[in-house]
Amino acid sequence: MKRPIFTFGLMPIVWHSLQDTLYLLFTHIIPIGLLVLALNTKAVFANEANEAEHAHHDEEPVSLTLSQMQKKHGNIAVRTLSFEPLTHSFTAVGEVKSNGYKSYIVSSRTDSVIMKRHVSLGDHVDEGQALVTLFSESIAQSQAEYLVNSATWHRIRQLPVGTVSDSEQFSARTQFNASLGKLKALGLSDKIIEQLNNGKMTDLGLFTLTAEQSGVVANDDFSQGQRVAAGDKIMVLSDERELWVEARFAPSVSTGIAKGMQATVLYDSKPFPAIVIQESHTIDPITRTKVIRLNVNNQSHQLHGGLFVDVVFRVQSQDKKLLVPRSALTRAADGDWQLMVETEQGVFIRQEVEYVEAFADRVEISGLAPGVRYAGSGAFFIASEFAKANFDTHNH
Repeated sequence: MKRPIFTFGLMPIVWHSLQDTLYLLFTHIIPIGLLVLALNTKAVFANEANEAEHAHHDEEPVSLTLSQMQKKHGNIAVRTLSFEPLTHSFTAVGEVKSNGYKSYIVSSRTDSVIMKRHVSLGDHVDEGQALVTLFSESIAQSQAEYLVNSATWHRIRQLPVGTVSDSEQFSARTQFNASLGKLKALGLSDKIIEQLNNGKMTDLGLFTLTAEQSGVVANDDFSQGQRVAAGDKIMVLSDERELWVEARFAPSVSTGIAKGMQATVLYDSKPFPAIVIQESHTIDPITRTKVIRLNVNNQSHQLHGGLFVDVVFRVQSQDKKLLVPRSALTRAADGDWQLMVETEQGVFIRQEVEYVEAFADRVEISGLAPGVRYAGSGAFFIASEFAKANFDTHNH
């Protein structure tokens, strides 16, 4: 069977179409692809070169060397990192009271009647100053006995030897000494007894109580003409140069306060140095609190009994921590905390640390071993010098 004639007629057309396609492929499409490939390769190499150049420029200085002048200008103080006890402070309300160890109760040693006062509440008195005059029948009788015994003894002493027996002399001397001791036991001063000997005191039974110490009249709850028994409180003298402050705490509170610990008393924003002198081991039956007593220096006489004050205690914990000043920490470029560590004299590097916890003006850190020397102050200045050095590197 013969094939159709038109089949052979199409062969020249197909061949020519194939030739045109191959011509188009080799003259246009392949050159364009090669050109695109070449451009992409050039771009890749250019990008890698740029990245390498940027990496070179982004390199920051590892260490920084500062001169003595720079360290002085930047107020740089180098410290050694070590474990330190943590000191925390807390405030309690306290009440100012008279110093019981330096207060004196003025009282009569026998039943008496108050005749006259010489000072009033709040007055400052000096040692030996007259406070109050009283009258006592027993003192009048004792003074009379003393005068008789004194005269007898002095008369016997002036007699020639052998005129009076030894027993009579001994009896006279003993009665004189006994009457003199009784006057002193009743509170009469040597000055009053001397006046009695010289005959300058005619009003027997009258006696004046004087100040045994300098201080302030803190209490004088009495009236003239009032009768007081032996030992009754007439006045209280208090030395206000040193006062007590009593701070109270709940029994369940563990303060960590110990005798001898330093504290600060604040009144009207003014500080007064104080020291803990006693920690009560009993509970106040009324307030159900325990008392911490402090001795406060009050040379300026600005504190007075009855005032309420704030007492600031500073207590050291038993646990030690790696602590640095807040000013020693700066932020790195990635936001982490860092210390400026001195590797050798005047040479600093940036060392990242972990910020653990803040305590007032200090911060607990981790990530470094004790013994490392670091910039305790002036860290911001060192960080700025690092930044300046990095800027100079980018613009070399």
